[in-house]
Amino acid sequence: MLAHRRWKSLDMADHGWLRAKYHFQVTPAGNPAHHALGPLIVWNDDEIAVDNGFPLHGHRDVEIITYVREGVLGHRDTLGSEGTIRAGDIQVMSAGTGIRHAEFNKSEVPLKLYQIWLRPREAGGKPRWDTRSFPRSDGAGRFTVLASGYDGDKGALPIRADARLLGATLKAGETIRHELGLTHSAYLVLVSGQIAIDGEPVGPLDGVAITDVSAVEIEAFENSELVMVETG
Repeated sequence: MLAHRRWKSLDMADHGWLRAKYHFQVTPAGNPAHHALGPLIVWNDDEIAVDNGFPLHGHRDVEIITYVREGVLGHRDTLGSEGTIRAGDIQVMSAGTGIRHAEFNKSEVPLKLYQIWLRPREAGGKPRWDTRSFPRSDGAGRFTVLASGYDGDKGALPIRADARLLGATLKAGETIRHELGLTHSAYLVLVSGQIAIDGEPVGPLDGVAITDVSAVEIEAFENSELVMVETG
């Protein structure tokens, strides 16, 4: 089953320095059809203005994945970690028993990124942070696992949730078949381009909730970039 969450249908907020679109319902007044998908509870499409960002604030018992689409993100936290995350890079933060961090735009253009939150398998645990570069060419013509809570996904950043984050780039005219398995669901967002999933046309920045299917076939009509979270 495919549930298309078109860009125009997403809830939004505009705080001047931050413009956000929400793939999942974040307040009771939000779209109830855009409910959580297993442990996947948040997927925000954020645009942060130049010389702005989130001041120091705290989290606990959540896995947060940041996928930078455009620009440069600066990070620092109470663990003493500092990082610069560029387009195509992935940042993972396991909040565990509690962590405070700040994130800000370090570039001279608006910073565009995805903030993805997952419920952990268990509460608690030592907080941790990590980042890794994944050149988009690594995912050419196929999905590459970028972050994972499963053993065996070597090279992926570890998370403490029953889920994995994948990325892919497809050339115009390219088609791939991706196996999900009947016990799995997924949420796919088209970063750029034009595709069809099992014949369903999907436009840029749209999301699609995928459930109760063993596999999907994805066809690219233009050069396209895709990000997907699979949940167990």
